[in-house]
Amino acid sequence: MNTIDFIKNGLESSKQFACMLLDDMRETPFVESTPGGNHPLWILGHLAVSESFLLDQCLQGKPNRFPELAELFGAGTTPNTDPENYPTYDELRPKFDAIREDSLAYLEQLTDDDLDKASHHTENPFFSTVGNCYLAMIMHVMNHAGTVTAARHAAGKPPLMM
Repeated sequence: MNTIDFIKNGLESSKQFACMLLDDMRETPFVESTPGGNHPLWILGHLAVSESFLLDQCLQGKPNRFPELAELFGAGTTPNTDPENYPTYDELRPKFDAIREDSLAYLEQLTDDDLDKASHHTENPFFSTVGNCYLAMIMHVMNHAGTVTAARHAAGKPPLMM
């Protein structure tokens, strides 16, 4: 397996795992992982906005494709549990699906050597290279999958996997 295939596998696996958890919370998207913590709906929107930051801004030097969502879900925002403040789960899920599909399509154009090239966000080492941006895509989704797991526990749901 080459590095591009490894990254592709990580992108597909992390999304599949996180969306399995998120989709299970579709009917209860405002259950907080901890009091005042991130709820699944916020996480879903945050994943879409963040991946656009990585793909569109860091890798391609373009604006974030979800500017209307940034003030709700961007880095540093504070989730709240009022459904009136948010789009629905069914409005957000296709956005995450689309951005991940585009991240995979962009990856298909790359070679292993391209992974060492500088991104458009070199001031932060986590996002300074193409490879680091893809690593962040995988790790960020898995980090928030853990939070969704905590929200599932708070909702009284049994584990999906053992």
